[in-house]
Amino acid sequence: MWREQILQVMAGAELGVPAADEALAAVESALGQPLPPQLAGLLRECDGVRGRYGLDVVWSAERIAKDNADFRTARDFPQVYMPFEPLMFFGDNGGGDQFAFVRTPQRSEVFVWDHETDSRYLVSYSLDEYIERALRATGDWYR
Repeated sequence: MWREQILQVMAGAELGVPAADEALAAVESALGQPLPPQLAGLLRECDGVRGRYGLDVVWSAERIAKDNADFRTARDFPQVYMPFEPLMFFGDNGGGDQFAFVRTPQRSEVFVWDHETDSRYLVSYSLDEYIERALRATGDWYR
């Protein structure tokens, strides 16, 4: 389902090979949070989605685990940013802003974290809407 939907939006999108269940379990274990069902389903079909210019619309399971863990444990971040534990980042805009699901409390909408202002706001009501908008756009479509 996801592969066809993504390629219908952008025929040139790069799709990773399916993620193993062990990789998804490793994300959940590393972050202490379940993956959103939509994101887990996508990763099972394609472990990462790249759009125009190599933009990481959806990261691989490995990167989701690593980048989120790095943000949550960075020593200087608590003095600069609000906590990152409620978020699960899974993609970026290539310029520092990152896309996330809110995990505490669990929500199915996609939010963006603005790295310059530390603001977090809703950009789409579902993962499929986010992917379509991100793949079709040529700039900061979420502003």
